Amino acid sequence: MNLTNLPKVSVIILNYNAKDFLEKCISSVIQSDYDNFEIIVVDNGSEDKSHIQCKEKFPQIKLIENKKNLGYCEGNNVGLKEANGEYIIILNPDTEVQSDWIKKFLEKFNNHGEGLYQPKLLATNNKKRINSAGNMINVFGFGYSLGKGKNDNKEYNKFKKINYASGACLFTSRKILEKIGYFDSFLFAYHDDLELGWKGAQLNIQSFYVPEIIVYHAESFSFKWSPKKYYLLERNRWYCILTHYSKSTFYKLLPSLIIIEIIICLYFFSKGMFKEKIRASFSILKNYKKIKETHRKIEKEKIISDQKIIQTFSNEIEIPMEVSDSFTSSLFNGIIIFLGKIVKKII
Repeated sequence: MNLTNLPKVSVIILNYNAKDFLEKCISSVIQSDYDNFEIIVVDNGSEDKSHIQCKEKFPQIKLIENKKNLGYCEGNNVGLKEANGEYIIILNPDTEVQSDWIKKFLEKFNNHGEGLYQPKLLATNNKKRINSAGNMINVFGFGYSLGKGKNDNKEYNKFKKINYASGACLFTSRKILEKIGYFDSFLFAYHDDLELGWKGAQLNIQSFYVPEIIVYHAESFSFKWSPKKYYLLERNRWYCILTHYSKSTFYKLLPSLIIIEIIICLYFFSKGMFKEKIRASFSILKNYKKIKETHRKIEKEKIISDQKIIQTFSNEIEIPMEVSDSFTSSLFNGIIIFLGKIVKKII
């Protein structure tokens, strides 16, 4: 990389009541050993005054104040429209970075080509525990983080292609984002990074995991595993399935999807979250026109077939322990692995 003419990097931090984290996040970014970057804090209508306090402490940041919570997707889109950098980093407010992170991202980008890049994410409260060593998409639309909850060891120290880069810390170029399109505001939050990576793959834009870069993440402090999170994850999973698969692929998936739908309904019922499952289904039906329009646009633009992309998708999913016990997870995985293998043969 030519260090005599440093390209500008825009670091976009979306904030929503992150008082306990935002100041540490900004402080760590400011200490980056790179001389040409800007920090844009987009506040989504926080009530804890965290954004105001940080603007007072760090006057060099650019603060954008939304009047209400626009969600992860549209909130970041607001920041992207105001960014001046040739390169973009989307960064959660509950993260802390190391000083050489920007240089390393740029080096990897220059060496491996245009794409979406993520670091190794480790838990802030236990720096030996993995939060994400890359993210994968399951054939049936589930997204998951590799290595989540495991101890950090050499198993996750290899640079590799993944299905999508984590939205907790995502590096790319402005050119790539303009080609893919910004975040889909319909999603609001969750599966936003999955949708971006899937859309990128359909345009032959790869996602990569960079283990040499370490970023510490406090892990979903705002929603945790709440009814709203269950609702958004399930609604957005179906949105991605219906907008990204062709009609032909969807109909081949449908018998397996019906079986999985029954299992998911039983799971939501057992968690006392069946109402959220119903809400998710009604939202999909209510927004059928929007889904149809998005599907048509994606089908028109994509250059890589479902057949090729689905072969890169995972048959299994790694389910966090706080979501399900090991027996239930193993049973569910056994079913979707079996169905996934069948689907990959017929598509």
